[in-house]
Order: sequence, then structure tokens, then C-alpha cells
Amino acid sequence: MTSEETLAEQFHRRMINVYEQSKSACGYVPTRFLQMVQEHGGVETARRLLAKDEVQTGLITLWECHRLDLSMEALVIQPRFHSLFTTMEIATARDRLEAFGYFE
Repeated sequence: MTSEETLAEQFHRRMINVYEQSKSACGYVPTRFLQMVQEHGGVETARRLLAKDEVQTGLITLWECHRLDLSMEALVIQPRFHSLFTTMEIATARDRLEAFGYFE
């Protein structure tokens, strides 16, 4: 990370890491997720996914693999990234993770 890298750029890079780590840790290849990140950027992709009512299949797959820590939701709830999201978006991410037992 360079000192010139913005918080949004850091988040974007971490979203790319979600894709890479999902492949190596779970054998899960979230191709559509990567396409969205490349097309819209990490922050906008997270916002779009959090705006959907249904839980994404990727979150279910990561839960089955016992790696919710690799999810986009886990990134969004990190305090360092809170300024990039609304209170509602952070709450949605937290609620989804809670529903899958992430905080137990």
C-alpha cells in the first residue's frame, strides 16, 4: 500500500483479494463478482450487492466453506472502511453476517 492510495482504492484492492482468496481457500471462483468489481469498482460493487434484498450465493458458498471472513460483507464492517458506506449499508452487511453466525 502506498501513502497516496486512497481508502476507496484500498477497498477496491481488498475486493479483488476476496476473489483471489475465495479461489484458493474454497475452490470458489466468483467470476461475476470479479466482473462487477472491474466494471464498477470495489465500493460501488459492494453498494450494489448490499442494496439487493436477496443474499448472494457467494456469501452462502463462503459460509459452507467456513470462510465468511473472506466476504465482501466482512470488509464493509471493518471500521477502517466505514466512511465509504452509509450506516444502513454497514448494518445490512452486519445483519447478513449475523444471520450466518459470523459473530458467534
